[in-house]
Amino acid sequence: MMEWLWTLVLVVVAFLGMEVFAWYAHKYIMHGWGWGWHKSHHESHHQPHLKNTGGVFEKNDLYVVVFSLVVIGLFAVGDLYWKPLMAIASGITLYGVVYSLFHDGMVHRRWPIRWQPKSGYLKRLVQAHRIHHAVRTREGTVSFGFLYAPDVRKLKKRLKQQQAASLAGARHDR
Repeated sequence: MMEWLWTLVLVVVAFLGMEVFAWYAHKYIMHGWGWGWHKSHHESHHQPHLKNTGGVFEKNDLYVVVFSLVVIGLFAVGDLYWKPLMAIASGITLYGVVYSLFHDGMVHRRWPIRWQPKSGYLKRLVQAHRIHHAVRTREGTVSFGFLYAPDVRKLKKRLKQQQAASLAGARHDR
């Protein structure tokens, strides 16, 4: 019984830890040195307000490939040497499934999910991510989480402040 409980704890901790990892990776890798891949996501064909560029995949999907290979490695090492890694890899995989359903499916409509939340946390999640995509460059964006969404009013306020600061900086550089 205790082994099952510890396995469940590891799965949940890994799942929650992935949101922390995803936030940092999104802000500092995808909007940092990895912008070359992520840029396609801010210009992509599956955002209704952007021009259709055609195709099902985007360069940003390479992140899924890389992260999946890491998780496959964790499953392999866990199976061969340290069983708790299997639970950790399972939590990461569960996070990937939920991310795919909500981010790719509900927010960006890459899957045939047509339901859109009218209220509550899921609506806030969709709004927060759309505010993130209001900026199509690597700088000046807000809301880097995938399953955690800060208050939308605060995000809008911070976005306006960043845009004003950016505009003031551009005027100062002239």
